[in-house]
Amino acid sequence: STSVSVTLQPDWSQIFSGEKITVRCEIQGGGDTEWDYEWKTPQSTSHQTHVNYWTLSVSESSSGNYMCRGRNRRDSYSSTQWSKNFTLTVSDKPQSVLTVSPSWLSPGASVTLKCEVEHPSAGWRFYWYKTDSYVVHGQTHTAGYVCRAGRGEPVFYTEHSKPTFVWSGDFPPSASLTVSPDRVQHFTSDSVSLSCEGNSTEWRVRRFPEDSYLSLCSDWGTMTGSTCNISGLNSSAVYWCESGSGQFTNSVNITGHNMILMSPVRPVTEGQSVSLGCRLKTGQKLSNNVFFYQNDKLLQNDTRVELIISAVSKSHEGFYKCQHSGKESPQSWMTVTIVSLVLLVLLLLLCRFRRSKREIFVSLILAVYLLLSLVLFRYIDVF
Repeated sequence: STSVSVTLQPDWSQIFSGEKITVRCEIQGGGDTEWDYEWKTPQSTSHQTHVNYWTLSVSESSSGNYMCRGRNRRDSYSSTQWSKNFTLTVSDKPQSVLTVSPSWLSPGASVTLKCEVEHPSAGWRFYWYKTDSYVVHGQTHTAGYVCRAGRGEPVFYTEHSKPTFVWSGDFPPSASLTVSPDRVQHFTSDSVSLSCEGNSTEWRVRRFPEDSYLSLCSDWGTMTGSTCNISGLNSSAVYWCESGSGQFTNSVNITGHNMILMSPVRPVTEGQSVSLGCRLKTGQKLSNNVFFYQNDKLLQNDTRVELIISAVSKSHEGFYKCQHSGKESPQSWMTVTIVSLVLLVLLLLLCRFRRSKREIFVSLILAVYLLLSLVLFRYIDVF
């Protein structure tokens, strides 16, 4: 007797739209029989090949069940049984995510840049790009980095990561960029204000979109004083402020969509309470059946319309999205920072400015007091 099965090469756990794959029809126990091969696919009821494999570039419409059987070349009425269904699932093109630790460096210190694919699977190689570099007064440096991943032959690439900036100098940036409305995802028709705050009267807002080049607010918005006003969002981009005296703010990722996940714009500190919500562009109130996912794993699918994490930990870091009535929001990355690292930076800064032994001792007492306060806050928040 013969047995027939469909196999996939490369044997990756996830396949993405645009990749090239090979499906094989494996026949065991057929002896020296010469076979032609017949396939049933999601797109057609029958497809014939003279070899036992079929190479195709997949799209989301390629998802579905595949079956095959062999036909004896010398006897067209003699064939094997159909194989069992082989289910192929094709996902959207993934995004790479770049994280940096720490984001602020003393001159000569090392930094770790980590590139990850939002849907982890095997076979990836990673590619790194340096997007921008500035030197301010010969002391403060900032550089932007981007990464992406690729695999297969010919190489299939993920989307580029959003730019991440590394600062180097004696002090962290004293300026900041605030967004109104204060969220990561926005509706495509939203009016958004980007405000630069710091010790300067001359500000410019820069944008680095996923599909274009570095540009100023005057090219796509209206600059009024230290605020850049945008009347609509037609692409995802990273925004930040620069002053005439050489100050730089934090960078913020902003995207425009028809359904959005309400999530924190900035990193959240371990132990804090976080609430995630889902909203439609139409303004329709979501009453129930809102699904929330972390890294594509379902977290909540009951009648609640918000996902509340009472005390976040490092395990809560990752991609989040929501679904409602067949619609799905884009994914947003939530970063969780660890309390001890924040306190260490604070302690070092305090010790830098307080030279005497007595003042350093007072700084240590203050740092311990802050640590105990945060621990107590986290304990109360959990219960």
